[in-house]
Amino acid sequence: MAGGPRVGAVSARAGIVVTGTEVLTGRVADRNGPWLAEQLRLLGVDVGHVVVVGDRPEDLRGALTFLAGTGVDLVITTGGLGPTADDLTAQLVGEVQGRPSAVDPELERRIAAIVERLAARRGWRTDPVATAAGVRKQALVPEGATVLEPVGTAPGLVVPPAAGRGGPTVLVLPGPPAELQGMWPAALAEPSLRTALAGAEELRQETVRLWGTLEAQLAATLREHEAELGALEITTCLRDGELEIVTRFPPSAQPAYDRLGAVLAAEYADTLFSTGPSLDDLVARGFADRGWTVATGESCTGGLLAARLTERAGSSAWVLGGVTAYANSAKQQLLGVPPAMLAEHGAVSPEVAGALADGARARFGADVGVGITGVAGPGGGTADKPVGTVHVCVSTPAGRVARALRLPGSRAAVRERSVTMAMHLLRGALLGGPSA
Repeated sequence: MAGGPRVGAVSARAGIVVTGTEVLTGRVADRNGPWLAEQLRLLGVDVGHVVVVGDRPEDLRGALTFLAGTGVDLVITTGGLGPTADDLTAQLVGEVQGRPSAVDPELERRIAAIVERLAARRGWRTDPVATAAGVRKQALVPEGATVLEPVGTAPGLVVPPAAGRGGPTVLVLPGPPAELQGMWPAALAEPSLRTALAGAEELRQETVRLWGTLEAQLAATLREHEAELGALEITTCLRDGELEIVTRFPPSAQPAYDRLGAVLAAEYADTLFSTGPSLDDLVARGFADRGWTVATGESCTGGLLAARLTERAGSSAWVLGGVTAYANSAKQQLLGVPPAMLAEHGAVSPEVAGALADGARARFGADVGVGITGVAGPGGGTADKPVGTVHVCVSTPAGRVARALRLPGSRAAVRERSVTMAMHLLRGALLGGPSA
């Protein structure tokens, strides 16, 4: 990740604390931090920090203290609101804000009713004493806090600092993403939260994507034009050969962004393929606009391309199906790859990739066929065909487009990059633009 000039002072800032040892250790991916950061941006609130902490009281207390010291207007916590002993977020936030916690009897009754309904619906056997203790724990509310009604079993909280204490308001939200997102509208409607973010103004964000441009090359361009772009916050990220340029700026900096767009369009006309939509968006749009259908024949990627194409709703309009033909016998029997071709060229060859693409197209009656074959590793490579050798072919009514790749990295990296290449070949076949 590389950064360019940073935005000047913004109207409102926030920090996010994601709690949970399972998130800290990577067993569960953090979905809440990025989601909240984008929702706050839409409100004109800049996020300065997303801090992940385990289920240790001292770490959560330290994160809250740190964020308060950065001068943010709002801190949002996620997780730690359950009935177990390690769920201490509400109580600790109360302590940091100078507001001792006590059980809210009405909230306790509402949570108990929710738990009772869930247990009956799911057929759970519950220990009445343990369940009551858990419910009571979830009904602990810091003095003076506003309760946000549970979406699951855990309530949310808006906890302002105690009088004379100073510091940011803390919004306490549950950890399960569905519950957090379901509670978000109620949180935004809460008066003290609106007061904390009263100065928020629009914060625009635009994305440009290049295919085949080195990050160092772009960095040189940005340095050359730095004086013109000083009002912009520009970040770049290179993933699987795709260089993503995300720019954030206030409305007053729109002329600077227009200048950046003109520079990128002029200097990278041969690699700029999107000024907003993702690669997957573009491929979906291409199939919809042309009215074409697609089928896949995959070997080393094991169905990953078919999974990516069918990930979005409505893809059944253009995706007919796919075959994972891993063994040579499957390539022959399911996709019609000639045995003589396999014997002469081997399974990992441009000839077989083309045959897989044509076979998928013919078997499914699709307009477009895609074939992928390669050596994903970590073993199986030879001197002629080392690990990372991959052949990709797209077969269309206009003919074939193919690429031979030598990809570095792990097995997972080789497979993912192969799928990305196939998607870019599809984009080129459907929409034109920079060559994959």
